[in-house]
Amino acid sequence: MLILRYKVFNIFKKSDFSFKDPTNNNDTNNPWNLATAYHRVFENGTIDPNAYLIQQPDGNTNMFINFKTALLAMYLFLTGDSSSLSNWQYIDNQSLAIMIVFFSLLMGVYIMNLFIGLFSNAIEKVNSRVEYCVYKAEVLAEIELFYLLPQQRRWCAWFPEVIYYYADVSKVRQKIKEMIDEGEWNTNEFSELKQNLLKKLNIQHDPADKVTLQKVLDEIHNLYSNQPNKKLN
Repeated sequence: MLILRYKVFNIFKKSDFSFKDPTNNNDTNNPWNLATAYHRVFENGTIDPNAYLIQQPDGNTNMFINFKTALLAMYLFLTGDSSSLSNWQYIDNQSLAIMIVFFSLLMGVYIMNLFIGLFSNAIEKVNSRVEYCVYKAEVLAEIELFYLLPQQRRWCAWFPEVIYYYADVSKVRQKIKEMIDEGEWNTNEFSELKQNLLKKLNIQHDPADKVTLQKVLDEIHNLYSNQPNKKLN
């Protein structure tokens, strides 16, 4: 980026041309040298080296002679439009070709790092990585279902009811205990599988006791809420 910027300002500094008055010199940045020229072809097949017709250049012939158009050319190059550099032959200007490749790689790495940073910030906003993985799986499932036929969506080989995978025992035990303490352990779904998992991990959990205790607490709360004058000793 710094090299290309130096190239832009260097061209802008040396530019001293006029679009109305033709200028003949050896400067490769001269718009009159970059403009489209037409040469005569003689009957013997030779080409007249002197152009008999030259298209008048404009501000887009060499966008680097002006600071504002130079910035616009760099912006267009970022969007994939390299027409502002097409007036120079890359074989004769190998340094320009090298800078284009270097600039493209540099911007590609920068944009990738930018997306990675934004993606990591989005992950940090999620409560836990487990919820993020679940959300990612739901998004992928929606994308896959959108492109599948109705009969393909019912294939058990592609969409099994239960997926088995390997996991660290200590991490699974810790996560299950956290879910139980936070009340997120739902035994209504896959109750048999969850009960077997608790036995494998040696975790004691009786949801009926908690439900009964909660009912008792609710009854006590309702009893004393109906009698505001009475207080607990």
